[in-house]
Amino acid sequence: MATFHDFSRSTNGLHGSVNGKGRSVQPPTKAIPVLDLPALQNASQVLQEQFTKDAQVIPDLGEMLSIPGMQSSTSYSVFPDDYRVPFQKRKLIGIPEGLFQYYTATNVTSHMGLMPEIERVWITIDHNLFLWDYVEGQELSSFVDQPDVITHVALVKPKPGVFIDEITSLLVICTPVSVLLIGVSATSVTGPNNRTRREIKLYATDMTIPSDVEMTSVIGTQDGRIFMCGSQDGCLYELHYQEKEGWFGKRVQLINHSMGTVQSLIPRLGGAKSEDRITAIVPDHARGCFYTLSSKNTISVYKPAADKNIQHVQTVSNIYKAAADKAPGSPALAPQNFQIISLHVVSPTESRSDIQLMAVTANGTRLYFAPSSISSLYGYGAGGSTAQPRPLQLLHVRLPPSNLLHPDEQSNPYRPTTAGYGLAQAAPPAASRPYIMSRLENSCYDTGLTIAAQPGDLDGTDYILCLAPDLTKIGSLGQLHGPPVHHPASHYPNSFGTLAGPSRPPLTEYATVLSIPGRTWAMAPVPRTTSPASSNPPNTPSPIAINELANQLSEPARQFMILTNVGLTFLVKRRALDHLKDVIEEFQAEGNAQPLIEFRDSFGRDQTCAMLLAIASGNTFMDVGMQSTIGTICTVSPELAAVAKQAFYDFGERPMWAERVTYGTSEGSGTAIFSGRREGLALYLARLVRPLWKAKLTKAGPTGVHETNVHEDTLIVVQNNLFALKELLDTNPHLFHSAPGDHTGARSAGASEQEAWKAEQNSVSQLMSLLARAIEAISFVLLLCDHRLGELIGQCEADVQNLVISMTYEDLITDQKGVTAARALVNVIINQQIGQQISVDTVSEVLQQRCGSFCSTDDVMLYKARENVRKAVETRNASERQTWLSESLRLFMKGARILEFDKLREVVGDYQQLSYAKGVVELPLYCAQTSDADNQGLEFWFAGCPDNDSRVAFFEKRINCYGLVLDSLEVFEERCTDAKQQNSLSLEEPETARSHAYELAFSSEDEMFHSTLYDWLIQRGMADELLEMRPAYLEAHLRREPVNVQKFQLLWQFYVKDGQPLRAAEVLGTLSESTEFDLALESRLEYLTLAVGNAKSHPVSVGSKHETAIAFLQDLEEKLEVAQVQLELYNNLHSHVDDPDGVGDRIRLLSKKLMTVTELYQEYAEPFDLPTMKLLILHVSQHRDENLVRPIWNKLFEEALDGADPQVAADRIVSKVVPLGQRFYPSDSAFPLRHIAALLVRFRLANKDAVSYGWAPRILVQCGVPYHEVWDILHEMYESQIPPFNEQANVQAISSDIAVLLSDWLEEAKRPQSVAAKSEFPVFRIDQTVDQYLAELEPSRTETKATYEDVKRQLRRNW
Repeated sequence: MATFHDFSRSTNGLHGSVNGKGRSVQPPTKAIPVLDLPALQNASQVLQEQFTKDAQVIPDLGEMLSIPGMQSSTSYSVFPDDYRVPFQKRKLIGIPEGLFQYYTATNVTSHMGLMPEIERVWITIDHNLFLWDYVEGQELSSFVDQPDVITHVALVKPKPGVFIDEITSLLVICTPVSVLLIGVSATSVTGPNNRTRREIKLYATDMTIPSDVEMTSVIGTQDGRIFMCGSQDGCLYELHYQEKEGWFGKRVQLINHSMGTVQSLIPRLGGAKSEDRITAIVPDHARGCFYTLSSKNTISVYKPAADKNIQHVQTVSNIYKAAADKAPGSPALAPQNFQIISLHVVSPTESRSDIQLMAVTANGTRLYFAPSSISSLYGYGAGGSTAQPRPLQLLHVRLPPSNLLHPDEQSNPYRPTTAGYGLAQAAPPAASRPYIMSRLENSCYDTGLTIAAQPGDLDGTDYILCLAPDLTKIGSLGQLHGPPVHHPASHYPNSFGTLAGPSRPPLTEYATVLSIPGRTWAMAPVPRTTSPASSNPPNTPSPIAINELANQLSEPARQFMILTNVGLTFLVKRRALDHLKDVIEEFQAEGNAQPLIEFRDSFGRDQTCAMLLAIASGNTFMDVGMQSTIGTICTVSPELAAVAKQAFYDFGERPMWAERVTYGTSEGSGTAIFSGRREGLALYLARLVRPLWKAKLTKAGPTGVHETNVHEDTLIVVQNNLFALKELLDTNPHLFHSAPGDHTGARSAGASEQEAWKAEQNSVSQLMSLLARAIEAISFVLLLCDHRLGELIGQCEADVQNLVISMTYEDLITDQKGVTAARALVNVIINQQIGQQISVDTVSEVLQQRCGSFCSTDDVMLYKARENVRKAVETRNASERQTWLSESLRLFMKGARILEFDKLREVVGDYQQLSYAKGVVELPLYCAQTSDADNQGLEFWFAGCPDNDSRVAFFEKRINCYGLVLDSLEVFEERCTDAKQQNSLSLEEPETARSHAYELAFSSEDEMFHSTLYDWLIQRGMADELLEMRPAYLEAHLRREPVNVQKFQLLWQFYVKDGQPLRAAEVLGTLSESTEFDLALESRLEYLTLAVGNAKSHPVSVGSKHETAIAFLQDLEEKLEVAQVQLELYNNLHSHVDDPDGVGDRIRLLSKKLMTVTELYQEYAEPFDLPTMKLLILHVSQHRDENLVRPIWNKLFEEALDGADPQVAADRIVSKVVPLGQRFYPSDSAFPLRHIAALLVRFRLANKDAVSYGWAPRILVQCGVPYHEVWDILHEMYESQIPPFNEQANVQAISSDIAVLLSDWLEEAKRPQSVAAKSEFPVFRIDQTVDQYLAELEPSRTETKATYEDVKRQLRRNW
């Protein structure tokens, strides 16, 4: 901590350093223009920590009064010095002069009381009632329309629906003979000094009822029921009223609930004692019950039940004995002077443990009652409803202060002397005149504060006992001497003995006695209607109600008013802030810093720094006087502010670094322990924004239209205070910087201290960013209110509406949701302005000045761009239109980073209407690029769009933008089509726009867009045009996965048009063999045929490429042949495609893919026994295997011979052999000539009678075998002597066949254009061989001989 010497170097030095002249100050860090949401969220987390701290720093009232072993307490702080006295008299307003004219007789009866709810004092003089407006000072209203002396007046709520809406309250007027109701209408009006006051009107209700008992202590419930007690009989009454007379009840009734109509929860042990009369009734609105106090110190609890009934919940008696048991031997508790004078309800906000009632006795003893922890007491819990309240019991006895100073002593302030720093005494020496209160008559309680009045020593003076919690003794504020947590030394013997110290501090209170003029009639807290900034929204940790430190800077000081026969005295609670201000003033006047240091030691460094910031910057609630609703900043003099700033700097100390070394390693880490300056800033900022931080932005209004949830007045008060703080920090940047000598001296600690300062600077910077953003957020919300918030929300998209409705101020300020919603709302405002022909500049300037972070430069650019579009729409000059459009496009592209897709679509729609081709193409493409700045979407596309990939979001953004370009092209196409159909003369304009748009689209360098564009064109049937153009990325697009048949077809055509037939052949070959696509076999064959054709078109060139091309062509041709075989095979088997047992499936498989020759033979030709197909496969594959092919032909002949007569068999052989021969000859693989010839000849030999000569050779010639080959084979047989040609008959048969063959050959050779050319005819050889045949011919074969001889003749004639 700073030493006394450090703080008060000298007065001059102090002022010099505050102004930044006495020390070197680091330059302020510049605010980052870009919205840093993580920094704002970090700062928001700091605020959350401060909310929690404020909620926990002061213990709950119940915690302090329920410490085990401490059933009574008497711990008080009594100080004589003015600034530590808990209350001070603020003003006295005298009773209006106009009233004294009514005191004409000496024996008038007069009563008076307070009605703070309507800001009136009621005074009765005999039968006259006067309502004095103490705010205005002298204004009186009167009611004199009834003749009886008025003894008591009360203000209650009316029952709903009985009176007109204007009546907001009822006056209950009691006289000795009647009770009368008067309607009151109270409205707030603004007076000449800008202060609001209540204006009232009285309404006669005609509701009056005679009574033989004079009523007093009238109370009303929240639902309008009225209870009172009789002065004479002490009974409990209810004044029941209704709108009209009914069958079962009069319009006004007086019901005596003490006469047995009470539904009691406890057994009645005989009738009530007549002398124990009810003297007072107190309502507890929060808990829905009321309490009565009797003359014998008995307290009863009642709950209103069904109409005209009440429920008696409990009676607490023997209170004196219970109190004496808790504080045995206390002189304050004597049976002869034990008298409860009043009851006070403790609000649930003060005590979470539900202390709910406090009773005050005549000597100032306070008795606290809370629900019993024993649920079965008084029969509860034994079958009763679980909703029933637990019975009250006395929890704690708070004894009165025994060391009070007489009011006269307060005029001699005592200042403790100190030998050194921080050793101030907490209390003065024993006062010369300790004062004991013993005759208290009136008391008042409000949120932990108690005041009570008794007659003073002098006639015409009352003494007021004032009690308030001493937060320095009960709170955990980081003070020099923490709150005591041991049992204080008791002045009285204690039967419980000495106990171990409890873990919670006992309640300690400031106590003082003030004197006021006159005799007290009534006292009441001044309603705090002007504290909107202290509200606590849901989900915010709420400080306990007695935590004045958390609320003193967001609400006015609390006040009490005391009504005496002299006038109205106002007492104001002196807050810690007022105390601090006074000690600063003392330092300024006398140079005495000791009180200031004592204050810091009492309230702790952080709390003191927060208050010093408030004083230095100014705060709406700093003055103790009453504020207007819209608070203006209260500031102190520059000299006082200078002291506050210097104290803030010095008390704040420096941040520290706490090292954490991991055991067993040399590495360490650490955390910064922030200085009091940073903690004070965080604490003050959190307290300022707490009323709205977790509050929803909007709420549904009475008509269902949403309106601001936090009242505008609250927003203005909070903003004013935030702005004052920001101004202080902006003009005094040195407050958060270190002086050069502060932390660089110690070398060893240098690095860690640097880290601490760095962490502190970073945290402060984030808090200041949050401060600035919060100020702008409030401006933004107020601006929205000016533009009718509900209507604006209604014009947003549904998702934005839901966002705004569910959003808190924290979300608006620190979350991306806030950015999104704000932008949407600003867009609606701008659209409104544009719709009303108002320049965008005007509203954008307002937005940027008041809430710049909610309307960035980019936003403004977009608004101006949209305005340029509007101007382009309005102008009729084409040149001007083009200028506006170009400028709008430039601005839209500059602001593209924040241009939402819906807005982009609107803009493109406008450009389409204006036929602005450049805009519809370039803007979406630029936005696509901007939305995917890191090309993650592009990489996702290049990677083939894998599943479950986070990059898909960027990909979709690009696709959406491309869709706008395509939509525009479609619009332009349709316009051209429409113009052509209508034979429009203005075709040129749509055609120009269309052409320009396509030109711009194709000139883009975005490959992904090109791919999207090509797909779109192909779908629209414009593939041929695309192939003619052959744009840059078309080949890559057609090759990119996922491929399809259409892409392959276009790709091979692309290569053909591009002069690359070999590549076209490659694509066709790949397509034909592809297993990805379900292609018909005919289509595959077609693709192979085209592939062969293209491969043959490849230009001849030298080198290895040519050889490769030839090899590729051969491969294709072979595949084509095999495919043709497969097709034939499929056609042969097609009739079996529906066969069972998988046969049909196997056949269908033939049509699905190309197969190899081996697969076709082994899986189809062989199993299905198809000889022709086998031969075809052997032919195509050129596979020579006599052992394979001969059995096939043998089988063919066997099938022909099967069961047929020779002639039929011969015909069958001809029909089988001739087609196969014509197809396969000269293939030895499929048509083994010699074997087939042998088979034919053997059949001829076996059936000589049925088959004519020459049958076998003629068949072979029909198959296409040349004559000379047939002759050679037959001649071999003739000469062979191999069976069956070792028999002469067979040799002679062969000779006859040869004769026919030679005759046919000769005839063929003679024919013009004959295949057997005449020049090649072997004349000499035939001539010689015929001679041999004739020589060896049997004589009986005359026909054969004749044939041979004819051959010889022909030879001689023709050759």
